[in-house]
Amino acid sequence: MTQPTTLTTIALPFGLALPLGWLFAPLAGFVLVAESNATNLTDGLDGLAGGTGTIAFLGLGAIVAPAHPELMVFCACMSGGCLGFLLHNRNPARVFMGDTGSLAMGGALAAVALLSNTLFGLLILSGLFLVETLSVIAQVGYYKATKDSNGIGKRLFKMAPLHHHLELTGWNETQVVARFYLIAAILAAACLFLYS
Repeated sequence: MTQPTTLTTIALPFGLALPLGWLFAPLAGFVLVAESNATNLTDGLDGLAGGTGTIAFLGLGAIVAPAHPELMVFCACMSGGCLGFLLHNRNPARVFMGDTGSLAMGGALAAVALLSNTLFGLLILSGLFLVETLSVIAQVGYYKATKDSNGIGKRLFKMAPLHHHLELTGWNETQVVARFYLIAAILAAACLFLYS
């Protein structure tokens, strides 16, 4: 995938580019807020956000390495930091990430993607975070849309985000985390294939 020469032109697959001009600033703000919140919503099980963050940073670092070695080093450091955090956050967790860590992790992913013009790659790498966010949006929207006269609505999922729904359907915590790691690794491999 060839990189456009300006920051405000978004690189797309198959050599396509989307020049945004002044619209880049609102898009950048949206990406920073959306990615931060998406990683925050994913932080709900022991090792889930830390492990998927490790994989996402590793994948993002690999795709930015040729054009931006300094951002690759940053991604490698963040990935290593998340991996070190997992030593204390794996099941049963002794240390928790919380909002400060998960929001910062998403902000860092978004910032690297914006600076390296790999927003499409971030979209693929963050597919898991996106699904978690969409499950919350769908749950809240469906609940509000189905409210009866008593103000009580129906639920689309047993609980949102999706990882809690899977737990309530019978998966144990380690099964959910392991499968999400596998999905994150597949998304990272797909992204590397696309950018190679």
